[in-house]
Amino acid sequence: MHPMVSTPRSASTPKPRGRPRSFDRETALEKAIMAFWAHGYEATSVSDLTRAMGIGAPSLYAAFGDKQALFAEVVERYGERYGAFPLRALTEEPTARSGVERVLREAAVEFTEPGRPHGCLVIHAATNCTTPEVEESLRKRRNANIAAIESRIRADIAAGELPADTDAAALARHTGAVFQGMSQQARDGASREELQALAEIALSIWPRS
Repeated sequence: MHPMVSTPRSASTPKPRGRPRSFDRETALEKAIMAFWAHGYEATSVSDLTRAMGIGAPSLYAAFGDKQALFAEVVERYGERYGAFPLRALTEEPTARSGVERVLREAAVEFTEPGRPHGCLVIHAATNCTTPEVEESLRKRRNANIAAIESRIRADIAAGELPADTDAAALARHTGAVFQGMSQQARDGASREELQALAEIALSIWPRS
């Protein structure tokens, strides 16, 4: 009598594979960026997001987590694709003044680019925000930008590029206020040329060494 050979259950009943996603994640994320950029965090509902992204709520949760997790990813990707120009300008230009000049000139262009929401997502997504974690995260990003400007100014003071009595903190906050104001002005319909003129006035107050 031949011994019986048992067949492993897995050989006869292969484990079913999960259903593949029926949407492109990067495309959906880009559409989420545009939705949050246009309407802000609080005013953009999950149903607004699913409609904009062209996916159902279960797919959104499976791919991105909840609304807050999706927004965190949106802010990171926005910073990479659309919001990297200020830090790049401050890093690449030889002086703080030339860096800020480039930041504000490029802001006039970026904030009024056709075919996408005007202004800055990190500034406007916090409008009427009642979610403390989101509000705090955006505030930290805005304050980090001002701190980067202040650090660049202090380096120029130390190098003799700016007068020793320059108030680095005040000058950095002035720059931040102008940048944020330009963003709001762009939302309110200011043209690229009008924002560039505003930038010229803002730069006129900078001290000379």
